[in-house]
Amino acid sequence: MPAEILRVEGLRKEFPGVVALDGVDFSLKQGEVHVLLGENGAGKSTLVKILSGAYRPDAGVIQVDGKPAQIKGTTDAQRLGIATIYQEFNLVPQLSVAENLLLGRPPRRLGLVDVRRMRTQARELLERVGLRIDPQAKVGTLGIARMQMVEIAKALCLNARILIMDEPTAVLTTDEVERLFAIVRQLREQGVAVIFITHKLEEIPQVGDRVTVLRDGRSVGEVPATADQDELVRLMVGRPIDQQYPRRSQPPGEPLLKVRGLTRAGGFADVSFVVRAGEVVGLAGLIGAGRTEVARAVFGADRYDSGEVSVNGERLPPGDVHAAMEAGLGLVPEDRKGQGLVLGADVAENLGLVTLGRFTHAGFVDRAGRRKAAGDMAGQLGVRMSGLGQEVRTLSGGNQQKVVIGKWLLAEAGVLILDEPTRGIDVGAKVEIYQLINSLTASGHAVLIISSDLPEVIGMSDRILVMARGRLVGEVPAREATQDLVMALAVADVEDARVEK
Repeated sequence: MPAEILRVEGLRKEFPGVVALDGVDFSLKQGEVHVLLGENGAGKSTLVKILSGAYRPDAGVIQVDGKPAQIKGTTDAQRLGIATIYQEFNLVPQLSVAENLLLGRPPRRLGLVDVRRMRTQARELLERVGLRIDPQAKVGTLGIARMQMVEIAKALCLNARILIMDEPTAVLTTDEVERLFAIVRQLREQGVAVIFITHKLEEIPQVGDRVTVLRDGRSVGEVPATADQDELVRLMVGRPIDQQYPRRSQPPGEPLLKVRGLTRAGGFADVSFVVRAGEVVGLAGLIGAGRTEVARAVFGADRYDSGEVSVNGERLPPGDVHAAMEAGLGLVPEDRKGQGLVLGADVAENLGLVTLGRFTHAGFVDRAGRRKAAGDMAGQLGVRMSGLGQEVRTLSGGNQQKVVIGKWLLAEAGVLILDEPTRGIDVGAKVEIYQLINSLTASGHAVLIISSDLPEVIGMSDRILVMARGRLVGEVPAREATQDLVMALAVADVEDARVEK
């Protein structure tokens, strides 16, 4: 029977006006993968930050190896063998892989960094996670999956016995996820205990041993990783969810967005499609297929070499975001924190980002009118917050996404491009976003949804466009779509796929 390496009892953490944790119990055994599950705002991040030394609990007990442990900072966590891999990587892009792995603790000789020894140690760490790359390569040149492996190797360099992985598969392809799971299983065999946080319920039985579910800052259940998904959802949200993809199709109306022959050298070529009023069109494909690049070009954030984009029959000038917005086009970017929100600003300010001009008269901002409009929109979307003055960085992922979408609704955008709209969002918040999409199309909006989650794009789209290597290679009606069919198009040779189309 594996020994218990970590135990948390009655953990409580309170912030001004918010109880983040309210008596959480959790345990972890040596060589175990324990999945931590819960909606955004359930307390997972707070628990992780307490274990990693970023926060101190207000009450409760933490035991490591059966002894009380005081984790007053990251140094204490490292001393106890606890390492955390966050969604936002803690790597320096300009430095080499070896320099990142041994950052702050490089081997020295005669007072100088021993470069040869550093590279040797880096190779050994990389081999341990099955990553064959040059230790001298700049981290900024690596893909997301390889950066993930570098983060794991970096944690092992700290002799981590407890590895916390926060949404490690959020931006990985299916093959990359399988490779990551193989590494996790290998670490488990080596006796490393893993706390694995995910919103993807289908991953849990593939990688986990036990599941602890948090809801509203409390631990509400512990079940085996083989537990039924319906049971996990019920524990997470406190109620059953009858239909995960509640798409209500309707006859499409007039074309609102037309893209014809869009081309940019090295990015995408000859991309043409139409999105009509009342319609959700999905854009699928592997990471690197050109989906986001096309979306940014359509919105005017990036320029293109040839082709044309029109909204409501009005042709848009290339590379002109203002013209796109004026025509009624909105973009919800895949990086909501970096590109969709001003994290230090409050909810009201973020909701009013696009409509500042509307509430400005003779050089003066109508703050009361702007705030009322923001309050009405937040209420309409059901944004869970303490008030309009709450900093948007403190909202859960699902509520942040509602704010990003809400600012475009305030701007009365008739066409919305949603790039990875539910990435990093729990199942309950996902359904709320899906219902919002339904209400948009029911009121005559047109939606283009880009998603790496195939069940999502199939479940919520009326038609699915598939991209591969910068080209549109197929179009599949939703009633005929399967994951195998969409993936076959996404990985097929471009010319062969175009013939199938």
